[in-house]
Amino acid sequence: MEHITLLIGIVIVTALVFDFTNGFHDTANAMATTISTGALRPKTAVAMSAGLNLVGAFLSVEVAKTISGGIIDESAGIRPEVIFAGLVGAIVWNLLTWLAGLPSSSSHALFGGLIGATLVSVGTGGVHGEAVVMKVLIPAVAAPFVAGLAAMAATRLTYRLARGRDEADTAKGYRAGQIASAALVSLAHGTNDAQKTMGVITLALITGGVVAPHADPPMWVIASAGLAIALGTYLGGWRIIRTMGKGITDIQPPQGFAAQTGAAATILASSHLGFALSTTQVCSGSVMGSGLGRKGGVVRWSTAGRMVVAWGLTLPAAGLVSAGAAYLADQGSWGVATVAVLALAICGGIWAASRRKPVDHTNVNEGPAVEPAGVVTAALQTVAPPPAGPVPAHAEAPAEAHAATDAAPHPTPAHQSAKAPAQPATASS
Repeated sequence: MEHITLLIGIVIVTALVFDFTNGFHDTANAMATTISTGALRPKTAVAMSAGLNLVGAFLSVEVAKTISGGIIDESAGIRPEVIFAGLVGAIVWNLLTWLAGLPSSSSHALFGGLIGATLVSVGTGGVHGEAVVMKVLIPAVAAPFVAGLAAMAATRLTYRLARGRDEADTAKGYRAGQIASAALVSLAHGTNDAQKTMGVITLALITGGVVAPHADPPMWVIASAGLAIALGTYLGGWRIIRTMGKGITDIQPPQGFAAQTGAAATILASSHLGFALSTTQVCSGSVMGSGLGRKGGVVRWSTAGRMVVAWGLTLPAAGLVSAGAAYLADQGSWGVATVAVLALAICGGIWAASRRKPVDHTNVNEGPAVEPAGVVTAALQTVAPPPAGPVPAHAEAPAEAHAATDAAPHPTPAHQSAKAPAQPATASS
């Protein structure tokens, strides 16, 4: 019994570590567009997001029930070692994608980790396949499209309503709207993602006989999960914030407001229904939709393509890591210790690699290299060309900026013009 109690304690600590990585991995979901448009200072934005994530953790437990008793069969012989192995796989994948600056799904990393570890330790009988399809896979495919279409429609409506009005005046209003919608996304994120860790801890307590099957998360579990995700959110996943705010499209205040409003509505609806969807995919889809919704907007499809690849790899990759961890953990205490040591070594190596090119609140808005407009963007701009009239320098499409640079005459440097003899104004032969 002492071994089980110690192991449950290790699982709880590991789950809170995952919750922490989930927080800084998903800060970009709520605050990337708000930071990139200058509506809030970076530190102020993440502080507000952290507080609202904590509040959101107390608003619902439907998603936690999906984790603790929906996807994994708690009566199939699931042991704390299995949950520990699943969490290790999720943490490793979260840190790898954070290092690459890719907004992948922390939720799917957790699902993949739990499923992979369960399949190795228990077999297919330990996984509710229908629940995985209905509450994980279908929302994973549908959510980015639903949020993207909503954001695209909202963006077009927003620009239509603001047509003919002074851009500076409307920008102030939209920045205020961005702050409100970002707060709503943060609250929604707490109602969805913080509950996943609550569900994992509750599952560990059920497998150890500490609480009854199908029980709601105890209050101390809700509080600890909320605090862990809030702390991670406050530290800020600056690499992913840069990708979401600058790497997908050039966000302007009306687009940021539309993207965040559409994302918040989608997340809150899914939390009410108990769908443990990826808030990352929802928010990324919203940002892409807002880019398509603005006339002349450019979506950087190479970045979007890498994100989609990461989304597709998350479940199987985290599952494979967790499957290996579960195989080792099943060997006994030395196996669990080996998994813990390997996980610490991998996480330490990832952190060391991140220090080579650090990204923080001081350089988060330094956008990536300009990407030429591709075939898809060119086709979209043909159908919906940029608005007539002068366009602010920061809103110019990259392809147009390059064209303007190439067409402009290149002035002679001052030190060369001083030395060059005056040429007679005669006609050239």
